[in-house]
Amino acid sequence: MDLLRLIAPKHSASAHCDVPCGVYDPAQARIEAESCYRIIEKYHASSDEVFRTRAIAVKEARADLTKHHIDVMWHDYFKPEHVAQYPDLHDVCWRASKQASAVKQGVDLEAAQKLLDLIDQIDEMWKGTGGPGKTRMAA
Repeated sequence: MDLLRLIAPKHSASAHCDVPCGVYDPAQARIEAESCYRIIEKYHASSDEVFRTRAIAVKEARADLTKHHIDVMWHDYFKPEHVAQYPDLHDVCWRASKQASAVKQGVDLEAAQKLLDLIDQIDEMWKGTGGPGKTRMAA
């Protein structure tokens, strides 16, 4: 046990990926948020308690992924010059992250739609800052 402690890393780090790839797209967050929306619809349409329990678990995992993708955009893609261009950028990203948590906690379709609307705002900012040209490979 002492040997393991000696050779264990002293510091750990985490990132969007192991190598900063420079690939960012709010579509990742949107896909997960759309999954949450559809799962909530199916949850309300079903009376099968086993299915509803599974739906909640899957929706919670998808909401976590949504929040992760929002945070990656916010923390890794957007830069100070983007905030100068979009002064409400931090507020929109913060509200979207909070909204992903709200979707994780409940089964409200309006909450899921609000999350999608906030992700659309992030997408507009991403496009407005040249995101597709900066983060996607040329076809």
